[in-house]
Amino acid sequence: MHKVAIHSVGIGKRYVIGERARYLALRDVLASAMSAPGRLFGWNRRNGSNRGREHLWALRDVSFDIREGEIVGLIGRNGAGKTTLLKILSRVTRPTAGFAEVHGRMGSLLEVGTGFHPELTGRENVFLSGAILGMRKREIERKFDAIVAFAEVDKFIDTPLKHFSTGMQMRLAFAVAAQLEPEILLVDEVLAVGDLEFQKKCLGKMSEVSKGGRTIVFVSHQMSQIRRLCERVIWVDRGVIKQDGPTLDVVSAYERAFTERTEANGQEESSGESIQFLKWELVVEDGGPSNVLNHFDPVYFRVLIHIPEKILKGLYNILLVDDLGRIIWHGNFELSALEPGTFEFFHRLPTLPIKPGAYRWKAGVYNGHQWTDAWWALPEMVVGTKPMTNTADEFQGILNLPCEIKIRAIETILK
Repeated sequence: MHKVAIHSVGIGKRYVIGERARYLALRDVLASAMSAPGRLFGWNRRNGSNRGREHLWALRDVSFDIREGEIVGLIGRNGAGKTTLLKILSRVTRPTAGFAEVHGRMGSLLEVGTGFHPELTGRENVFLSGAILGMRKREIERKFDAIVAFAEVDKFIDTPLKHFSTGMQMRLAFAVAAQLEPEILLVDEVLAVGDLEFQKKCLGKMSEVSKGGRTIVFVSHQMSQIRRLCERVIWVDRGVIKQDGPTLDVVSAYERAFTERTEANGQEESSGESIQFLKWELVVEDGGPSNVLNHFDPVYFRVLIHIPEKILKGLYNILLVDDLGRIIWHGNFELSALEPGTFEFFHRLPTLPIKPGAYRWKAGVYNGHQWTDAWWALPEMVVGTKPMTNTADEFQGILNLPCEIKIRAIETILK
C-alpha cells in the first residue's frame, strides 16, 4: 500500500487587505533586534494595528492526503487559492491555520525562471537556478548537457540571459527544473506560455517523471493537460475544496459549472445587437455528462445561438480541433431566411471514431455582411471510448477505429 506523501489538515491562509509585506534582508532583522530586542520575540506594541482592517481568507479548512506516486491536478478559477496552497506546501509561506506534512524530498516549480539573473550567462544561470532549487554542484555538472539539450539553447549558452528571448528563458528554466530528482514535484502553470511542441515536450517529461514513482501536484487552467497527465483532481473554489476525485468526474463538473455561468451571462446579453453563442452539448440518453462521448454509434449534438437580426443569406461554420490544434472535422452550412430569435443547431454524425482525449469545438456565423468572432466552445468534448490502437504517443494516430482481424492459412483460402 502506498504511503502518504502529503498530509494536509485544516489549512487556512488569511491576508490583510491593503497590507504590503516589506522585504527584509538579514541585516535588517539584526539591526531591528539590536535597536529593539523585544521585536525579535514578537513583543511589538503595534501588534494590534491590523484590528478593524478587512481580512481575506485565501484558503479555509483545506484537508487532503496525496499518496506516493499519485499525479494530482489542482484546478480552479484565478484567485481560487491554488498557488497559495502550493506555496504553503513548499514552505514559501506559512498557513494562518492548520498544517501540512510533506514526506520526501520536494522540488517546486512555482514560477519559471526562479533564481535567474539577466546579467549572467545561460551557463551561469543553470548553476545558480539549480542551486536554488536544491541541486548540488556535482549533480548540475552531471546533468548540464541534458539540460542544455532539452532547452535547445546550446548555441547561446554562454550569452548573457538578457539577450535571450522570453521563450528561450522559459525553456532553459523548465529544463533545469525538469532535471530535479525529488520524490515530490509541485508544478504551477508553467506551460501556460510557449508553443505546442514545447508544451508537449514538457508534458512528456512530467509523464516520464511520474512513471518513476514520484508524486506530482500539477496546477493548470488547460483541462486537456490535466486530463492527459493526472489521474486525480482537486477542484479549489474560493479557498475551499469543492470536489476531489477521479479526473473525468471532477473536470466534467468544473466545466459544467463554467458553462452554466457563461450561459447565464450569454442569456443576459442576448438582447444585444451581436450574435451570441449560448452553449453546446451532446445529446445523451443515459443521463451522463453532456460533454463526454463514450461510444462509436451515431453522434448527436446541438449548439444554441441567439440571432438578433434577420439573416437573409449567410453561413454557419463549425470545426473540431484536437489538443495540438489539428482540425479533425469541419462543417460549412448555408443559412437562409432566419428571423431574429434563439435557435438550436442540431447536428448528426454517423460516427466519430477518434482517439480518446479532449477536443474543442470552434464555430462562427456569417450574417451576410461579416463573420462573428470565433467561438471556442466550453466545456471541451471528452472522448472516453476504449483505445483500439497502441497507447504509446509515438504510435497514436487520429482515428480510433474498431477493427476485426482473421488469420487464415493460404491453403485454407484457396480451397
